[in-house]
Amino acid sequence: MPKKILQDIKKVKYEIKEELPKDLPRSKIDRPESRLFSHPTFYNPEPIDKNSDGPKYTLWIVALISVVFLFFAVSFLFSGAKILVTPKTYDFDLSDSFSASRDSDDGNLSFSLVSIAGEESKIVQVEEEKDVSIKAEGTVIIYNTFSSSPQTLNIDTRLEGSNGKIYKTKEKVVVPGAGGEDKPGSIEVGIYGAEAGAEYNSEPLDFKIYGFKGTSKYDKFYARSKGNIAGGLTGKLHQVPDDERDTLVKELEVVLKERLLKNIIEQIPTGFALFEGAVFLEVENKDFNFTSSDINVPVVVKGTLYGFLFNEKKLTKKIVEANVSNYDGSDVFISNLRDLDFSFISKDIVSFKDIKNINFSLSGNAKIVWSIDTVKLASDLLGKNKKEFSEVLSQYSNIASADMNIKPAWKNSFPDKSKDIKIIVNYPQ
Repeated sequence: MPKKILQDIKKVKYEIKEELPKDLPRSKIDRPESRLFSHPTFYNPEPIDKNSDGPKYTLWIVALISVVFLFFAVSFLFSGAKILVTPKTYDFDLSDSFSASRDSDDGNLSFSLVSIAGEESKIVQVEEEKDVSIKAEGTVIIYNTFSSSPQTLNIDTRLEGSNGKIYKTKEKVVVPGAGGEDKPGSIEVGIYGAEAGAEYNSEPLDFKIYGFKGTSKYDKFYARSKGNIAGGLTGKLHQVPDDERDTLVKELEVVLKERLLKNIIEQIPTGFALFEGAVFLEVENKDFNFTSSDINVPVVVKGTLYGFLFNEKKLTKKIVEANVSNYDGSDVFISNLRDLDFSFISKDIVSFKDIKNINFSLSGNAKIVWSIDTVKLASDLLGKNKKEFSEVLSQYSNIASADMNIKPAWKNSFPDKSKDIKIIVNYPQ
């Protein structure tokens, strides 16, 4: 019979009868299958004492060190020095006279002349008609090619136009001498027709000086009109009454001057001063009689605003040299320079346009302020100890006082880099 192999295999049962240590914690042998790993030959770590404070103290120490490190890191991140400086100043009452030449570059005081033209108008209703007789008006430029000597022409000097009409000058003028064959002397002057009427109205004309006829000057002095000659008329027209006209003209002059002045101020170059008293409006048609064929009469004021500009540094230097004893040439400025009162010493200015030299006065309370070279001061303080701050300041005669603040607070020296030193100068407004 075939053998039953499986039945011949005897069952063998292995048992581990080695006794476990009696002092082994019961928590380790709750289950039979865990006894093998409870044998002394296997690693059995000691239980952690949950009442121990060691890890907690370690955690607090690490946190404290981190906070201290963060504090120092932030402190150095915002480290630096801040210095508030008050410059030296000097107040005094100014009352001085000065001379200046136009656009001069010889080192003396000079001025620049700026100008801007414009007009303002208003419509006035006039019901009444009047018999009017108005002379045409215009402007001419008179030239002198006769000699280098100036020529005086009295008021009402007669000019003969190329249209055969006689016109007269409105004021006395002095025509400058010629500067050479190609540089005639010239001057601008207003003219009006010798008689009233529209026949004196004209487009630009050429003129000869009637009084020089028959002399060698006749061909050497001549004039040309600047623009049209207009306004001449006669007949029944609506005309603005004289008293009302004068009031309206003054009002329009104020409006025109304010508007033109605003435009000039916007164009003033940096470093130049324009005094309130150094601005003048020259009205071109002040004597016009405003008329119209209908009841709506236009009142128009045309004019040119002239302003005298001065280089602030050059003018300040003149003022300081005259009023500060032992001035050493330091860089200074006058904080309220433009608030000083300006006035011409000579009032009889014939034409602002052609002016070459002026005499003027400045008056008022002036404040001289010494400028501070903040770049040099910061450089002189690099790496210096706090105790040396006063010693460095003593080298600056233009500083009245200064306060410092160094961060972090425990640092005893200034930063080693200029960018970390901030200097604020308390200049007067």
